[in-house]
Amino acid sequence: MAVSLRILRMAGGRIDSGAAGQVKGCGSRLENETSMKLSLDAAVRDMAARLRQAGAPDPLRDATVLARWAVGMDGAAFAAARNDMITEAGWARLQAATAERERRRPVSHIIGRRAFFGRDFFCDARALDPRPESETLVEAALGHLRAHNTPAARILDLGVGSGCLLASVLAEQPGATGVGVDQSAEALELAAENMAQLGLAGRAELRHGDWLEGVNERFDVILCNPPYISESEIEALAPEVRLFEPWSALTPGADGLFAYRSLAPLVPAALTEGGAIFFEVGIDQAPDVAALLSASGMATERIRDLNGVERIVVGQVSHANAS
Repeated sequence: MAVSLRILRMAGGRIDSGAAGQVKGCGSRLENETSMKLSLDAAVRDMAARLRQAGAPDPLRDATVLARWAVGMDGAAFAAARNDMITEAGWARLQAATAERERRRPVSHIIGRRAFFGRDFFCDARALDPRPESETLVEAALGHLRAHNTPAARILDLGVGSGCLLASVLAEQPGATGVGVDQSAEALELAAENMAQLGLAGRAELRHGDWLEGVNERFDVILCNPPYISESEIEALAPEVRLFEPWSALTPGADGLFAYRSLAPLVPAALTEGGAIFFEVGIDQAPDVAALLSASGMATERIRDLNGVERIVVGQVSHANAS
């Protein structure tokens, strides 16, 4: 399936130009003040108070990020201008953004981007947000490629989503090329936008499909962060995740292991000799996923993330399985 490339117009994020004028009843003591009477610092403190009442986990950080976005400043410029008056346009954008955050919409969806592995990625409800724990997967895959001296590696990303995994590996390996597969046409659109804005579109092919269906080549590395939240855990997720991220990318139902069971027997045939798959897994899932890969004849390794959680399971194919 051909993927249309539609780059987001990020100047206004995902808030319509008229949305700021529609925000009513925000409950702020400064709601009716003009921007000429508000410093950036006062605006941040007021918005943080609103977000604290709404139950946002880190209200001051969120208010600061939203204020920076609303006035179009980076961190250094914003810090230097905290005592300056916020503009009318900036105040209107900040109020509208804060109203969105009060209903627990993720900050990344409001401003339209999120940092991952040293690069900014477009983010919205079409795919899961890039997350810090997934950087462990990228680091492990890059370590494997460098250890095996494969500068012109072929990379496969199953469930490519926003494209953050594939794009990060390709950006760090200038000679590598890759394929990203996803069953969601909307996710593929987002991945295409991210590949384009990072200058990687010519090295990444995006395909509409279901996991390995229709994939006939062999790859040096396979990346995969499948849905792994169990049915019993889904209701306990934070509202930012449960209400705003695509359900199909979060959970397969039951115990969360469906994708791993489906893929483990098929992976060896999709890897070159010495190639490896890198699975991201949920808490306490690593032993089960490692056992599935072992049953398919693969050597396995479990890698912990920065929080000490066994987050990545690696399966490396042997010569016999690659033949």
